[in-house]
Amino acid sequence: MNTHTAHTAAIAPEVTRMARAVQDRDPATPVPSCPGWDLARLVAHTGNVHRWATAMVRDLTQKRYERDDADLTGAGDDLAGWLAAGAGPLTEALLAADPDAPMWAWGGDRHARFWSRRQLHETVIHRVDAELAAGIAPVIDEAVAADGVDEFLDVLPYARWRPALAELKGGGETISWQTDTGLAWLITLTPDGFRHERSAAPGDVTVRTATAGDLMLLAWRRRDHQDYAVDGDVKLLQWWIERSAI
Repeated sequence: MNTHTAHTAAIAPEVTRMARAVQDRDPATPVPSCPGWDLARLVAHTGNVHRWATAMVRDLTQKRYERDDADLTGAGDDLAGWLAAGAGPLTEALLAADPDAPMWAWGGDRHARFWSRRQLHETVIHRVDAELAAGIAPVIDEAVAADGVDEFLDVLPYARWRPALAELKGGGETISWQTDTGLAWLITLTPDGFRHERSAAPGDVTVRTATAGDLMLLAWRRRDHQDYAVDGDVKLLQWWIERSAI
């Protein structure tokens, strides 16, 4: 999954799954994967981001819009309905945009295509949050998850609101993420930051999971490394996890 159209097409089904997870739930239900949040705040955040991205892509803005200026009417008691209502306009704006059109983005890819990819994976993770809060075991499509791991590593250096990211440097230490489905990533720490590649080479520390979905949840700290098989320098892995949180 690496095209603007494919990313866009995958957003609405994820919104539907998230809406289904919150349907008829108490808005005050805690969200364990987002400490201090309840379902009302989770839905407000996700729906706000959808509407914010919709406005920026529609206008192909060259500057960041303030999220508080997004067209929000509020979810009220209908969390599912309000969340679902944002999927159509977001999809329409993305499909109407030339994926190569330059526009503001907080990542390195400052084109409209950044937003189809980012909104897909933003929605996947928050759909998982909603399902965990509802007691539903989350499952992520393997192709979506594989792209989600790549996207996490692509955008990580640009999350400048997290000062600890500046510490993700080293002298060649390596972290290997491997799955039973054959997908694998190798992260190498350098004096200037880090680089990543698809590679099954072992690292100074290697994490093995069943699926890329598991790795995506680990990357976004929705799962703990202790849930998986880890070989090698566990302290290096813990150091990475602590500093790569966004």
